[in-house]
Amino acid sequence: MDTPLYTRPGPAAGDVGGTAVSRRDRVYALMREEVLSGRVTPHTRLGEVRLAALFGVSRTPVREALARLHSDGLVERRDQGFYVTVPNLPELRDLYELRVTLELRGIARAIEDPGVRHDPAVLVAERERWEKLRAEPPAPDPSFVLLDEEFHAALSRASGNGALTESLVSVNQRIRRVRMYDFLTEDRITSTIDEHIGIVEHLLADELDAAHRALHDHVGASMEVVLERAQRALTRMALHTGP
Repeated sequence: MDTPLYTRPGPAAGDVGGTAVSRRDRVYALMREEVLSGRVTPHTRLGEVRLAALFGVSRTPVREALARLHSDGLVERRDQGFYVTVPNLPELRDLYELRVTLELRGIARAIEDPGVRHDPAVLVAERERWEKLRAEPPAPDPSFVLLDEEFHAALSRASGNGALTESLVSVNQRIRRVRMYDFLTEDRITSTIDEHIGIVEHLLADELDAAHRALHDHVGASMEVVLERAQRALTRMALHTGP
């Protein structure tokens, strides 16, 4: 089973009034921000002693935060320590191309076969969900990628091919660590919400060609932009010497 992007630990034995849990969450949030902001270079070892001193805590919450970041795919083990994960861009390009193919196939099979129709119950539920988000847009945050993944999985599932959906979910999990950088601005959040609603409305109106074009614009035409952002993020990580 895939590990959630941002895990929520339960109370540990010996915690009093949630103090230890709050400390763990605070250290995790601070370290996650350091990693996602690019302030930590991929060449900097994330040492427990140094980080504990930096945050004014013991090594235990730092160790737990590093374990969570490792599960998130944001840090990796190498040279007997933890370092910021450095994605392989050529591999990511291939995975994005596969993602586009899988995304569009769900609608393409409905265009090719009049007997294939998207499940209206799934579509209506997604439209309601994203209309609520449009009414109250969440603040920019990397975790928004999880909501985006859920939408695309639901869209694929509605087309009726479970194997297609399973493959799409797997690909999205593998590129998640870079796609997180896509949801750090308000305009990216609002445009994603609007585009999701537009795609669903085309499908509910049985406008398959329009839905296919809209989905292609959403995931296909943006592929180069996403990779460019990933490259910029990696460049900042590589060049930044830290505070």
